Amino acid sequence: MTKLLKNLTLVVLPVLTLFLGMQIGVSRENQRLEQKYTTIEESFAGGVASGVLVSDPKKEVDISLLWSVWRLMAKHYIEPDQLETTKMLHGATSGLVSAIGDPYSTFMPPKQNKEFKQSLNGTLQGIGAELTIRNDEIVVVAPLKGSPAEGAGLLSEDVITHVDEEDLEGYSLGDAVEIIRGPKGTEVTLTVRREKEGSLDITIIRDEIQVPSIESEIKEYDGKRIGYISLNRFGDTTTKEVEQSVKDHLEAEVDGLILDVRFNGGGYLDKAIDLSSMFLKKGKVVSVARKAGEPTHHYTTGRPIAPDIPLVILINEGSASASEILAGALQDHNRATVIGTQSFGKGTVQEVFELPGGTSVRITTARWLTPDGKDLGTEGVSPDIEIERTREQIQAKEDPQLDTALELLTKGN
Repeated sequence: MTKLLKNLTLVVLPVLTLFLGMQIGVSRENQRLEQKYTTIEESFAGGVASGVLVSDPKKEVDISLLWSVWRLMAKHYIEPDQLETTKMLHGATSGLVSAIGDPYSTFMPPKQNKEFKQSLNGTLQGIGAELTIRNDEIVVVAPLKGSPAEGAGLLSEDVITHVDEEDLEGYSLGDAVEIIRGPKGTEVTLTVRREKEGSLDITIIRDEIQVPSIESEIKEYDGKRIGYISLNRFGDTTTKEVEQSVKDHLEAEVDGLILDVRFNGGGYLDKAIDLSSMFLKKGKVVSVARKAGEPTHHYTTGRPIAPDIPLVILINEGSASASEILAGALQDHNRATVIGTQSFGKGTVQEVFELPGGTSVRITTARWLTPDGKDLGTEGVSPDIEIERTREQIQAKEDPQLDTALELLTKGN
């Protein structure tokens, strides 16, 4: 009997050991799988992010969610030839930037980056309008002067809801611009929502947009000669062009100057400083407040060419960015009378960082403050003399804002 028990023990123990081993193995595998699925679930639920600023995302941020989705797409998507690596990478990068909700921070693929540079240099094809995103809607900042958009009747503050009947809900700014732009001679229909007028369809024939940096002339009014300079953008050549125009007007012995930055969506910061310096003897032009440290102050160059001539600057709801810096500086120093309507209120600084493959990223890095400390992003520039100019007046070539400026200057201010 004892011998039998010993033999049974010898048989049962290996079986029990094998069974226990299997159970332990299964338990460990279950734990491993559970841990893996928990990690995936946390990734999809956002558990890998806290909203806390990280200094080194490569080391501190778990992006396994991205790789998990990419692998699932590669394994299961029904049309694998549509999985273009570069396009997907650009899309993921664009989503990363747009997720912060700042319409002025954007990733630009090669084509968009090239068009952005062309727009600053005054050459591109399309409708000729500056757009932005506000409350997830595509909003017209300003149609460019002399552009197809202006000719067709597109106005500042128009909200573009559809392009050729395609709903823009959920579109990024870059995606919207992409389908609005097109070759010269082609047609595009924008459905816009306009205050007090409801929904309108505006058909525009695209063209090559050649935007002159400035337009200049002398206006005769009530026996006086007034120099008029219309600024369309703050681009590479703007400083030299404005400087030459101002000198020409001074040589012609004009009685006053008008700077017109209506429907001017801005451009380079240094050009706004250059232009302010032409009319200010000294002082602060703008302050740049970044996320850390004290604001950086930008001052005049100390080489004014027209520091004393009577001056008026015209603004409206399409005046933004560098236009607001110029108007704000001249107003705060009591150097010019500002006439028109409230400016757009785009008081942030974007820096463009060039990236490999012809791409770039434009990132909001600071806020602009006028010499008196007004935040241009939240306050904009309020005119000293508020004068409206209706759509009907624009179409009829009537300009009560300009007329007010001419009258003010001819009366000797």
